[in-house]
Amino acid sequence: MKRNNNYHANQKGFSLIELMIVIAIIGILIAVGVTGWKAAVRSANEAAAIKELRTIAEQQMLYYNAHQRTAFGTFDEMLKEGLLDTRFAGTTPVVDGYIFVMRVTPKSTTNQPGFAINADPQVTEGVGATGKNHFFVDSNSNTIHVNATQPATITDPPIGQ
Repeated sequence: MKRNNNYHANQKGFSLIELMIVIAIIGILIAVGVTGWKAAVRSANEAAAIKELRTIAEQQMLYYNAHQRTAFGTFDEMLKEGLLDTRFAGTTPVVDGYIFVMRVTPKSTTNQPGFAINADPQVTEGVGATGKNHFFVDSNSNTIHVNATQPATITDPPIGQ
């Protein structure tokens, strides 16, 4: 018994088993933290995409009223008038992990002018998607619609339903 106590008194540092257990616990904590972090980033990207869709729809109405109710603007036209910031430059801008696609319908003898905007998560190989939901808004309803599996359309349910 005395010999065993002396052995522990002279022992310095951790045993290999203790060190492996500590490393395993740290690994588990990191895995849980990374998973939670990715979920939080996806959720933040989705909230930002919804906010941007609302902003674009509001700015479209300003553009429409400024042009005597004859046309809605493209991203580039709205940029020129200072209604959107430079993040929306180009035909398919990527903002906060979402790809924004806008279709503008010009006024004709049979149709009123209109717009439709899709916001779809950006998918990067090896990283995955930056969000899990797809969003849609148009000039007719001005309501944001959501679809979890494919680009959203007017037939998809509005957010919150």
